[in-house]
Amino acid sequence: MHIVVCLKQVPNTTQVRINPETNTLVREGVESIVNPFDENALEMALQLKEAHPGTKVTALTMGPPQAAEVLKEAVGRGADSVMLLCDMAFAGSDTWATSYALSMAIRKMDPAPDLVLFGKQAIDGDTAQVGPGVADWLGLPCVAYSRRIEIADGKAIVERAYEDGYEKLEVPLPCALTVLKEANVPRMASLRGKMAAKRLVIEPMTAESIGADPAKLGLSASPTRVVKIFSPPPKTGGVKWQGEEPAVVARKLVDLMAERKLI
Repeated sequence: MHIVVCLKQVPNTTQVRINPETNTLVREGVESIVNPFDENALEMALQLKEAHPGTKVTALTMGPPQAAEVLKEAVGRGADSVMLLCDMAFAGSDTWATSYALSMAIRKMDPAPDLVLFGKQAIDGDTAQVGPGVADWLGLPCVAYSRRIEIADGKAIVERAYEDGYEKLEVPLPCALTVLKEANVPRMASLRGKMAAKRLVIEPMTAESIGADPAKLGLSASPTRVVKIFSPPPKTGGVKWQGEEPAVVARKLVDLMAERKLI
């Protein structure tokens, strides 16, 4: 079995900067981390590898040269191979263009993957769109918010979580799944894995090398547009009424809401 895990390097949430001209995140030179939800997807892949001998796990990411660090981390934890998409043609891609680029890279893999895993979302965008987007480009069935995954008889048996419970689904392989944080506890890199990661040489793949259409990549091809970025106004102390009968306070509240045209 071949499992592909899509990872993303995201800015440390305490150091986010925005390019004022493009309204996109500035990633170069910013302290970055592995997207926490993607760690759970990687752990799920490694657990399935342990349960099914002969399984290969490939880590895939797209980003600037520094994004290679997330791939080294994946190898340190147990991934077998990596692929880095790194090209200025990818710069500024939104979720639509990103999912297209990742899907083209996955098409190039040999053998073709049986399972493609994602974290449920990235902490820098919180859209949860890339996983399903890649599945759509590849024509694969997709189950989001998976908390438990088993593989048997050419199918993925998946528990998909809801706010008040879960449902159990059977999905034929190949398929794409997004993984919740509650699914597992990610392992640390082993000493042997760290040594392998240290020796790792990563040759970036360009848009041309994966056969991607330049018209579907980058900021100019992205249908998402950030119109304005601003900080919300600081919260005020509000209005507080004390020492009066409940009926009086209720009347004051109704009058205030009517004055502000809320009712």
